Amino acid sequence: MSSRERILGRVRRALADVPRDEPPYEEAVGRDYLREHGERSVEETVELLAENLAEYRAIVHRCTAADLPATVAAVLAARGARTVLAPPGLDAGWLAATEAERFPDSATSTPHELDRVDSVITGCAVAVAETGTLVLDGSPDQGRRRVTLVPDHHVCVVRVPDQVVASVPQALERLDPARPLTWISGPSATSDIELDRVEGVHGPRTLEVILVD
Repeated sequence: MSSRERILGRVRRALADVPRDEPPYEEAVGRDYLREHGERSVEETVELLAENLAEYRAIVHRCTAADLPATVAAVLAARGARTVLAPPGLDAGWLAATEAERFPDSATSTPHELDRVDSVITGCAVAVAETGTLVLDGSPDQGRRRVTLVPDHHVCVVRVPDQVVASVPQALERLDPARPLTWISGPSATSDIELDRVEGVHGPRTLEVILVD
């Protein structure tokens, strides 16, 4: 008997006493929760996103599309970044004003090589205002998941208001569950039993978000 047959056998035994007319899971679990908590204008939703991002210790910048290259350059310069990794599908104009050396986004890059990159810049799939969360789905402007988890500094560009939603249910409606989704709420951090906060354990120590109007 293969491992697959063994596992399926256990599933069948576990379901042996379930009536055949039992409602399927999709119908048995209620979906009557609120899609949004309160009513907000588009501007208020964007302001809530900025507020919650900052609450999670992300550094938030605001700029227009025309000022984006200069803002990116200023963010990287303030960080002292000499190398920057950008996914292949990222708008090249975003990096037009920076002098940082481009690190190639290669599938063969090792974790040690990525760890030596000063900064990584990506777009995002959607941003959730109520939770201050950015969601990446591996699209060409976001790259492979590891490029945003290994380098110590992540700059994420969010198009406002097109990529901003109020709540998680609204975000899920926009996302493809078959894609590799990465949910980011602030820089990586963890606390041990004594509540000593340590940042950068399983992701970037510094997260900077540029909201592009």
